[in-house]
Amino acid sequence: MFEAMPAWQKLGWIVVCMSVNLIVESVRPLFSEGFRSGQHMRTNLTFLATTMAINVAFGVAAVGLFEWTAATGFGLLHWVAMPLWLQLLVTVMTLDLIAQYTVHYLLHNWKWMWRLHMVHHSDTHVDVTTGTRHHPIDFVCRETFALLGVIVTGAPVAFYGFYRIVTIFFTYWNHSNVALPLAVDKALSWLVVTPNMHKFHHHHEVPWTDRNYGNVLSVWDRLFGTFVYGDTADVVYGLDITDPSQSDNIKYQMGLPFNRSVPTSSAAAKQ
Repeated sequence: MFEAMPAWQKLGWIVVCMSVNLIVESVRPLFSEGFRSGQHMRTNLTFLATTMAINVAFGVAAVGLFEWTAATGFGLLHWVAMPLWLQLLVTVMTLDLIAQYTVHYLLHNWKWMWRLHMVHHSDTHVDVTTGTRHHPIDFVCRETFALLGVIVTGAPVAFYGFYRIVTIFFTYWNHSNVALPLAVDKALSWLVVTPNMHKFHHHHEVPWTDRNYGNVLSVWDRLFGTFVYGDTADVVYGLDITDPSQSDNIKYQMGLPFNRSVPTSSAAAKQ
């Protein structure tokens, strides 16, 4: 099924995930004041359009990689004999580590990449649409690491398709402005990244901004010491180094990585 899934079905899955989370966050919102403005949604959906275009281009490149790994026998799945279920598990975990946690860590810790990623974090009203808010070059970096994950695993296209379906769900769920029961969110965070867990990552200042890099599995943050869990009442969205009034200004956001009047850290702003 995942091997033969056409592009329109993948788009349909994005619409389903976004729509369901929009409904859920309307019924049980974590924060209410200032949310659901038309301008905010238009800005973030504009970024969705650019990410989809980039995804199509990288999809073409991925086809060649799948053919190459299959023909050469390159990758973990070709080197180690495993039952099918374990192959799928290894694929999802490895791709989550490389194409989500690792690239996300670098987007925060390499200055030139952080300038790109500031667009995502400058959103002052994080909701389900924030999951689509990535500067085009930021998303190119992410897709490049996804292709690296394909090379490392040697995964077939069906496994990769399954992984993309899973990660799309978690991307929108984690950003959704939903208030899960605290006990439920905490319990789930032992295994997967939850809405509360990711909200701390969107706090406007360090150290929380540089924590909770995971997208699907929380094990990487726990393993590498970047896990944090606190009180969502303390979360303030946006960045303390960008102009919050420009959060929904698409021209400002597209140019943000190249705007040298914007510092990369609070410490740099004070110099």
